[in-house]
Amino acid sequence: MNLSSKLAALGKIYKIYDEFSASLNIACKKHCCLCCTENVTITTIEGFKIIEGILEKDKEELFSRIKESGEISGFRPRITVNEMAHLCMEDRELPEEENMPEGECPLLADNKECSVYEHRPFACRCFVSTVNCAESGSAIVDDFVITVNNIFMQVIEHADAGRFSGNLSDVLQFLESAENRENLSSGKIRNPPSGLIKNHPLKILMIPPEHREKAEPILDALRKLTY
Repeated sequence: MNLSSKLAALGKIYKIYDEFSASLNIACKKHCCLCCTENVTITTIEGFKIIEGILEKDKEELFSRIKESGEISGFRPRITVNEMAHLCMEDRELPEEENMPEGECPLLADNKECSVYEHRPFACRCFVSTVNCAESGSAIVDDFVITVNNIFMQVIEHADAGRFSGNLSDVLQFLESAENRENLSSGKIRNPPSGLIKNHPLKILMIPPEHREKAEPILDALRKLTY
C-alpha cells in the first residue's frame, strides 16, 4: 500500500478511536498538559501525518525545538508493542525498558496547546484520565480503556509494518528530511535509522478474556479497514 493510502487508513483508525473516546467520562480538558511530555513513542506513519501538518501550516520553526528535545536523553523504546505481544505469546522474557525523566513535549505552543493537535499521534489521543491529574497527582485510566488502547497501538503498528517506531523527537527529526521521507515511502530504507526500531505485523492481540466480548464492536470496525 502506498503512503497516501496508509495515511488515509490511519485517519480512519483515529476516527474509530475518537468515536470510542467521545463516549468516555474523562477529565481531560483544553490546556491540560501534564501528560504532554517528550517521552512519547510514535510510528513513522504517524510521523508523516505530523510532518504533513507542520509543513502545511508553515510551522517549520518547531523543528528547532524538536531538535533540542532530541538532544536530551529521553525515552527510547527497545521493542514495539507487536513485538512485545509476540514475545508474551511465546512466553519469552521481555527486555527491560529504561525509565527516563519527562521533559515538556516540544510540540506544545506557548499557550500550552498542542501545535499539531489535529495530527497528534495515537499515544497522545489515548491517554485519557477519569480524574484531574493536576489535582490528584496522577492519571486514572479504566482497565478496558487500556485494553482498547493496546488494540489500536497494535493495529497502527501493523499498518506501518516494515517501517519504524521511536521517540517522537527522533522520528520527526528523521522525517524532517524530504530525502528520508521519499526513501522511506519508496521502501529504500530497510534498516532502522539510529534511535529507531522496526515495526512488526500483528500476530496476536493482547485482549484479556474478560474484555473480549466488549471489545468486539471495535474489532469489527477495525477489521473493515483496508491497509
